[in-house]
Amino acid sequence: MTSQQQNDFSKWYIDTIQKADLMDYTPVRGCIAFKPDGFEIWEHIQAEMDRRFKETGHRNAYFPMLIPESFFQKEKDHIEGFSPELPWVTEAAGEKLEERLALRPTSETMIGHLYSDWIKSYRDLPVLINQWANVFRWEKKTLPFIRTSEFLWQEGHTAHADEEEARKETMQMLNIYKEVVEELLAIPVYDGQKTPSERFAGAVDTYSIEAMMKDGKAVQAGTSHYLGTKFAEAFDIKYLNKENKHQHVHTTSWGTSTRLIGSVIMVHGDEQGLVLPPRIAPTQVVLIPVGPWKKNPAIMEKLDEVFASLKAKGIRVRLDDSDQSPGYKFNEWELKGVPVRVELGPRDLENNQALLKARDEADKVTVDIPNLVERIEEELATMQTRLLEKARAFRDQNSHTHVNSLEELKQHLTDSTDKGEIPGWILAGWCGDDACEENVKNETKFTTRNIPFNPPTEKATCINCGKDSKHTVWFGRAY
Repeated sequence: MTSQQQNDFSKWYIDTIQKADLMDYTPVRGCIAFKPDGFEIWEHIQAEMDRRFKETGHRNAYFPMLIPESFFQKEKDHIEGFSPELPWVTEAAGEKLEERLALRPTSETMIGHLYSDWIKSYRDLPVLINQWANVFRWEKKTLPFIRTSEFLWQEGHTAHADEEEARKETMQMLNIYKEVVEELLAIPVYDGQKTPSERFAGAVDTYSIEAMMKDGKAVQAGTSHYLGTKFAEAFDIKYLNKENKHQHVHTTSWGTSTRLIGSVIMVHGDEQGLVLPPRIAPTQVVLIPVGPWKKNPAIMEKLDEVFASLKAKGIRVRLDDSDQSPGYKFNEWELKGVPVRVELGPRDLENNQALLKARDEADKVTVDIPNLVERIEEELATMQTRLLEKARAFRDQNSHTHVNSLEELKQHLTDSTDKGEIPGWILAGWCGDDACEENVKNETKFTTRNIPFNPPTEKATCINCGKDSKHTVWFGRAY
């Protein structure tokens, strides 16, 4: 990790996203405007997820942003979980509303209300619906993309005849999230189950994928929830089964958000700015003429040919023929995280060669122009894999399994500070008592991330009380 990132990671992050022109602040607290490059990253994530959702039988719909207060009262755990974050509409057209309307923090309640009308028979099941929308949670502490008062996301809401089918759906969607985040964003994740204190308000079980940022903090990159019959009972969602008896449906919900953009920046960025995985980069390749290129029309003619060839292959390419100096252009496109830069000047043209620079590599390489397009394709694929491998190596290096007690965790934190290292995450045992989990949090600010499905090792004793552990858990500080 670079010294600038290490000294003030938050400042580095804000500087990076502003210099890369991904967003802008607005007059509304905690709400940002997505600039085209920032929004296009989301569009690429959205397209890949949406394709996978549809391949598994889901369809998109849209539900209202305003939710009556009475809906929340029907599921008490749900309203208690979201109450502090809810913005309310109390007045419209100059008149006070009879009932307060919340700006949706999530749509379980509205969808539950409507599903009770839509679902009547076993023939109506399963209901597999996803929504791409915005939601509101009035955060006390905000950070662009990572935690904002309004953010973009998708939320899936499904209804099933029985628990087995609903649980299968819950895990299927978590696996889709893991595949997309690792394959598209090049971010390795730990998948597992949330502890009761960390699960979604109103859920029976919550599962998550957890990603480690370069400052060692965790981002919950996606969640999938098995809701049992809790919302079905609250909203009277019943169906007539084949035996002609009424039963409550079993429901699920699952979601990811634009915090994935912040995660990409925090996982791959370096001291020069953004480093974008090729599959989500708004511009994958930039072509830059160098030297006295304006006096040599053949340079632009050749770059135009390369541009057309790349475009024909579906590669997102830009040709920078602005009046800025080559050094300025190099810096500008590095700040924006463009995966591949190609330089062509008079001498290069004479030698029938061009210079190629991958954003995450230090050196430029010389490529014969007849092989340039093929080499660019290879480099984009190689860089995608390389970024995932680098991020996984970093995560593994900072995932610690040697800590077995609260005192050892405190010593680990002290040692990390003394050495100027990040504390990362620790794998520890937990007896299952909420009080032990809470004490670790109070003493160290380490929270449970999840109970991993495949822990690197099993822990025998609880990190806090020393009793036999029921679970092996990842702990870490989180955004």
